[in-house]
Amino acid sequence: MPIETKSLEVDGVNGSASPPVVSSIPNVKVTVERKPFRQPEDDQRLPHTGTARANIAATYEKPYGTTEDGWAKQHQDKTVLQQHCEFFDFDHDGVIWPQDTFWGFHRVGFGIILSLVAVSIIHGNFSYPTVSGWLPDPFFRIYLANVHKDKHGSDTGTYDTEGRFIPQRFEDIFAKYGKGRDYLTLWDVLDLLKGQRCIMDPIGWFGAFFEWLATYIMLWPADGRMMKEDIRGIYDGSIFYTMANRRASKK
Repeated sequence: MPIETKSLEVDGVNGSASPPVVSSIPNVKVTVERKPFRQPEDDQRLPHTGTARANIAATYEKPYGTTEDGWAKQHQDKTVLQQHCEFFDFDHDGVIWPQDTFWGFHRVGFGIILSLVAVSIIHGNFSYPTVSGWLPDPFFRIYLANVHKDKHGSDTGTYDTEGRFIPQRFEDIFAKYGKGRDYLTLWDVLDLLKGQRCIMDPIGWFGAFFEWLATYIMLWPADGRMMKEDIRGIYDGSIFYTMANRRASKK
């Protein structure tokens, strides 16, 4: 009885038989302009880039996430999205009140007016999805146990719908819109917002715009470059503590 065999194309890199990976097509312009991140064949330091990490913001440069001051170990019981929000939960009870968000933004450099604007946008939109029942919270609190329900469309896709961190999606931000650099300019962000925009998603459009605007204001780079590592630190929340401590030390 003849044995059925399947032929595999040679990948052309190391001569091994493997399925081809085609990430761009010459006559489809957008696939050439926005090429996804691919690790160098001789330096595969970040395994399984497409697999979501539950509790570390792993990237090509930081495959173990944030290790400074024992961050990864101390936060191993929280998702990356929960870590992102933890700074604003001052008493660590899993509930963020509007006043917590106000003081959190104020601690990292936002003025009173901008902090109030942030509170109204965040708690006005992100409180209800996190409640356990059908009735909205009368105090517009955000419950971190359900914060994954706050994920919206038209974003980078770095957080998945369970609050995990997807390295491939994060790296794609810089591969597609940063031209492979380790920073983003304001123009890069505008391209990102346009490129990630989903049809009929005004809440997602505004949410993404607000988040990147807040990121730029918070980092406020003197040279106009938001560094990759700083943006990664925003995703897992570690940079909030750094910025707050830096501002406190100047007072």
